[in-house]
Amino acid sequence: MSVLSTTARRAGRGRGRSRATTAGRFALLLVIAVIMAFPLFWMALTAVSPERDLAGPDLRFWPSSLELGNFSRAWNALPFSTWFVNSVAIAVVAVVLTVSINLVAGFVLAKMRFTGRNVVLLVIVSTLMIPVQVVMVPQFRIVAELGWVNSYWAVIIPRAAEAFGIFLARQFMLAIPDELIDAAKVDGAGTLRILRSVILPLCKPLIAVLVIFTFMYRWNEFAWPLIVLKDQDLYTLPIGLTFLQGQYTTDYSGLMAMALVSALPMLVVFLVFQRYLVQGIATTGLK
Repeated sequence: MSVLSTTARRAGRGRGRSRATTAGRFALLLVIAVIMAFPLFWMALTAVSPERDLAGPDLRFWPSSLELGNFSRAWNALPFSTWFVNSVAIAVVAVVLTVSINLVAGFVLAKMRFTGRNVVLLVIVSTLMIPVQVVMVPQFRIVAELGWVNSYWAVIIPRAAEAFGIFLARQFMLAIPDELIDAAKVDGAGTLRILRSVILPLCKPLIAVLVIFTFMYRWNEFAWPLIVLKDQDLYTLPIGLTFLQGQYTTDYSGLMAMALVSALPMLVVFLVFQRYLVQGIATTGLK
């Protein structure tokens, strides 16, 4: 009986420590989540705050009243509807084009055998060390020679192939067994059929990760669209938000209202694909 009681006490202490560890981890994650969500919460509060609460010397944490009219006032003051459509068009086309190129390039580097494959991969990955600002001037000259300045294509094409996306796709596809490809070849499938029918159905987590990262980058891109887009009707939302910042005064409530509207598409995309996000990142380095 004493042995059984001792074992039971040890098991009870083990379960108690396990519950305490789980509770501690949950509390830590909760604190981190609150810290990371606070800027969004503060932005939402500022977006519905009256201008008088933001103009005085004393900063108020909670608004004295809710001013939902800040959204319509800022939206109608400038052509935000046009800029929103521009951002959606550029982001959607860029996501489709970039993700397609990344998947094809990743498949070639992961599953096709050819001389110099590792050298090509090394060159692609090494471009990650080059700052974006370094290539802006030659990139602009190429775009100007092609006659794409002040067009959507000037924003979309230069960043259509992402080195990080290609590397991510290659690493993910390395974990796919070669036996599946060999079996498809025995059945008479060609390269494109293998990619479409065998590889891509297994790459849903990878596609979700690429879509989220690409959309987030394209939606928030500021410097390059500002350089190549000259017509105000072609501006994107990040550029349009700067018009709410004056030289002497800034419409903080309107600025935060439009910033909140600008963040909503990214939130929607994340919620749609988040179920695959962790799985896609976790399985990228399996092999």
